[in-house]
Amino acid sequence: MCGICGEIRFDGSAPDASAVDTMTCSMTRRGPDGSGLFVKGSVALGHRRLKIIDLSERGAQPMVDSELGLAMVFNGCIYNYKELRSELEGRGYRFFSHADSEVIIKAFHAWGTDCVDHLIGMFAFAVVDTDSGVVTLARDRLGIKPLYLSETPGRLRFASSLQALLRAGDVDTSLDRVALHHYFSFHAVVPAPHTIYNGVRKLPPATVRVIHPDGRSTERHYWEPVFAPDPSRADWDAVRWQDELMDSLRTSVRRRMVADVPVGVLLSGGIDSSLVVALLAEQGQQDLATFSIGFDSAGGESGDEYAYSDLIADTFATDHHKIHIGTDRLLPAVPDTIAAMSEPMISHDCVAFYLLSQEVSKSIKVVQSGQGADEILGGYSWYPPLQGIAREETTKAYREVFFDRSHAAIGALLNDQYLLGDSDYDPSWEFALAHQSAPGADSAVDAALRLDTTVMLVDDPVKRVDTMTMAWGLEARVPFLDHQFVELAATCPPDLKLNPSGKGVLKEASRKLLPAAVIDRTKGYFPVPGIRHLEGGVLDLVTDTLRAQSAKDRALYRPETLDRLFADPNGTRTTLDSNELWQLAVLEMWLQTMEDITAR
Repeated sequence: MCGICGEIRFDGSAPDASAVDTMTCSMTRRGPDGSGLFVKGSVALGHRRLKIIDLSERGAQPMVDSELGLAMVFNGCIYNYKELRSELEGRGYRFFSHADSEVIIKAFHAWGTDCVDHLIGMFAFAVVDTDSGVVTLARDRLGIKPLYLSETPGRLRFASSLQALLRAGDVDTSLDRVALHHYFSFHAVVPAPHTIYNGVRKLPPATVRVIHPDGRSTERHYWEPVFAPDPSRADWDAVRWQDELMDSLRTSVRRRMVADVPVGVLLSGGIDSSLVVALLAEQGQQDLATFSIGFDSAGGESGDEYAYSDLIADTFATDHHKIHIGTDRLLPAVPDTIAAMSEPMISHDCVAFYLLSQEVSKSIKVVQSGQGADEILGGYSWYPPLQGIAREETTKAYREVFFDRSHAAIGALLNDQYLLGDSDYDPSWEFALAHQSAPGADSAVDAALRLDTTVMLVDDPVKRVDTMTMAWGLEARVPFLDHQFVELAATCPPDLKLNPSGKGVLKEASRKLLPAAVIDRTKGYFPVPGIRHLEGGVLDLVTDTLRAQSAKDRALYRPETLDRLFADPNGTRTTLDSNELWQLAVLEMWLQTMEDITAR
């Protein structure tokens, strides 16, 4: 797990090594254990290292294989690197390290861009052919590892964080109006390649981009889960599905223990993280370090789920750590959390992940987490209303249960200069419709799950976990997003996923492993009542942000809308029960924070 960056020149000039060094230094918290810089011809690479596999300097990056004529920077972890190494050694390749990064170099030499099909894990990497100058960028199937791009005539820069690109300078920071629309309608999800800034794009997940020295490039989407029945599984009954999914998850959890340092678990007390703990205990893990977080209550809402996480910790005899965050620590953490975001994210549990990661990183470098199960196995509240909906009505029904606000409501929210030129063009609707109308996914539920798995999951919970954990040099691994588990789950009949309630097939499969109190509990989230219910210092921060001079100068929001929300800060909720005022404030706070970066 690391931070990567680089610059590629197409105009015959040398890459700006100083700019690459600036980007590299800006990602020190992603990789606090070392750094490196590589410059040759038209390409410069930078790397910050978090030592997880092969702790020696032989695993340092940028990694250069002079014999093969390749140089590389890589962020992530390849869980099957030992098996691939054995296969490549059988092909005659010689290794100088025990790092998974070197396995990628050899795999790239052996299979070219098809090497991604052999990798099991999370990754974003750049490989340079030092003879031809061709650069290959790639991102893992579920987009667990980020890769941001800034392209101008004659030059392309890339980095693991948007902030790194801003610090290097020369980025068009005008606001992308399509991205703004997505932010306010598609529950703050801005699908790739867009970001809030016109001058920054992101490589889509499951994508390989090959860039030639003259600037020509090609992109290939190399993976897509099939949400349709598999004929070879037509005779599977509910019990067989439970057993097969659990066996696949066992493999996924075991893979994610590959490390040369200890691996812990972020234990929320929900079924997903609890199941990860149970499977590790089943596989013989003892004294597993587990971590839970809680906050003070606010607005009548409890701020912790210790009863459930304590139950799991006691059941499996983990080395459990309860981290309680008082109100005095919550408020100062909000600006720091916003500053850590590569893109604005409205989920209140960003602060929880940020503070939890801060504490966990003091004692451990790697954790497993339960993120992704709800998107993969139908655990959210908006899936049951889609059961029985006609396939051609999918997007209309999905919009009603998921979108934060209508196209017309966005027009009443944003000032005219931020609205799209064509008042009838609704990009979020068009995007969802195109995705959900594509062939395959025969039911409305499967069409929604396909969109959420390949898009919403990537640019909401997955991005949230990576950003907040890496802000403290903590590597988070997500076993529910093992691509083989995802492929299997995608073919599971939707009724088994949803009935009798969300994630039904997973809950039934878990009954041999987990206490019933955890399985049958009401679905919970990382509770941060102090943000869900704005009051006190957090409300003051929101008010100061939206009434600051820079906010007035930007004039994103119509004054009458702000007046209405300030009159009742907790009275208006989005479709998914987010605080509308918080959503507006997060974007403005993030823009102000990014302005501070560009002003330096």
